[in-house]
Amino acid sequence: MGETAVEQSELAGRTALVTGAGQGIGEAVTRALVARGARVAALDATPDGIKELAAEFGAEAVAPYTADVSDSAAVEAVVDDVERTLGPLDILVNVAGVLRTSPVVEITDDDWERTFAVNSTGVFHTSRAAARRMSERRAGCIVTVGSNASGVPRTHMAAYAASKAAATMFTKCLGLELARSGVRCNVVSPGSTDTAMQRALWPDDQVPDRVLNGDPDTYRVGIPLGRIADPSDVADAVLFLVSDRARHITMHDLYVDGGATLRA
Repeated sequence: MGETAVEQSELAGRTALVTGAGQGIGEAVTRALVARGARVAALDATPDGIKELAAEFGAEAVAPYTADVSDSAAVEAVVDDVERTLGPLDILVNVAGVLRTSPVVEITDDDWERTFAVNSTGVFHTSRAAARRMSERRAGCIVTVGSNASGVPRTHMAAYAASKAAATMFTKCLGLELARSGVRCNVVSPGSTDTAMQRALWPDDQVPDRVLNGDPDTYRVGIPLGRIADPSDVADAVLFLVSDRARHITMHDLYVDGGATLRA
């Protein structure tokens, strides 16, 4: 069934900023927000994907911004321009992220620092810029896309898991500070999702059996629902949390992982 007219206009008149919007989950979130009537500032460190989205949907729906979220000044400049040209920022979705896998004893300083610069500090930069403005207007919502790895240890993923855990707790603390202003802050934590980042870990285009059914050698539980997530599954969770249907939800961490963590 197609969406109703009410659903299509659910976010009409609202302005959203999505980081990491050029591919994967960020692209899916951008498409979902546009489908519900929002104007989206699509931010990514590389221009190709966001320019394609802008060409597909038109400048009135998607405005592309190229910036690195680890650059505080660049983030502030983007948010200033979004508010000046698109309107007051109502929604921020933090999706930008990097994954560099390695045993802990082999992680380089650069890999550790870059992972935290994007996955944690980048969330701080964008959320701080948005929160300053949202709190003054006493309205708005922030969603950070974290990871189920932030709550369950993973071999060879220490930097990624730790950075996502930091971003998750930061978002919850921000939500507590902003609660009286009416600004809501939540987290969506995906498990294995069919993205370029995930596929880079696979030997071929097929979902590895160890992902779906588990891998005792790496202490990994499989996915009880028996399928890997599509980016749209994560986008749907984000869409709910930024909507008025979630108006009484804040500081929540919503796992979208098919039960893979057994909600540990």
